Amino acid sequence: MRKFLSLAFVCALVVSASLAHAQQLDLGAGGSTLWSFKNTTASVGYLPPPEKGGTYPSVFAQYTNKKHFGFSAEGSFRYHRGLYNGIQPYRPILYDVNAVYVAPHLAKKTTGDFMAGIGAQTLLFYNNYGACNIPTGGCRTYVNSTHFLFHAGAGIRYYFWREFFIRPEVHWYIIPNNFEFHSDHVFRVGASIGHTWR
Repeated sequence: MRKFLSLAFVCALVVSASLAHAQQLDLGAGGSTLWSFKNTTASVGYLPPPEKGGTYPSVFAQYTNKKHFGFSAEGSFRYHRGLYNGIQPYRPILYDVNAVYVAPHLAKKTTGDFMAGIGAQTLLFYNNYGACNIPTGGCRTYVNSTHFLFHAGAGIRYYFWREFFIRPEVHWYIIPNNFEFHSDHVFRVGASIGHTWR
């Protein structure tokens, strides 16, 4: 996870340096949690669990032009490992790229961010014993599963001091073939804090 955050930070710095002449560039970080539906009617013995709970740190970079359209990239991951059906340690990682529309001046110091795009979810399932392959150099202590996703999100941005803002937000992920969990629909709810360069 440290490598992921370091890479995201370096990418954000490179983007900010290359787009210094741009209309608007936003960088931010936040925290959120996941929520999804739980199956309450099935009668089988083994049910896939709902994908919910946990603390999800996130980072994002967003560029917007003079006409209030732009693009963004965002990533989040579960901070502490969860327990899949109370047995298997796991960690989801969500990342996406989006087209963005920024609604100017909903109220004083307030704007709206609306986004839609594509991305992926990677699930890391951990075990206590590595799958060792000594000639190729090491033991792997996890198995991963990656699924394509569609993303839609909205946030209300409030500038509390100069160019610094806080953004309560909700994200909706549609993850086709998300067979490890009960539902293909996952919601991430939280807030971000960030800075705007104009």
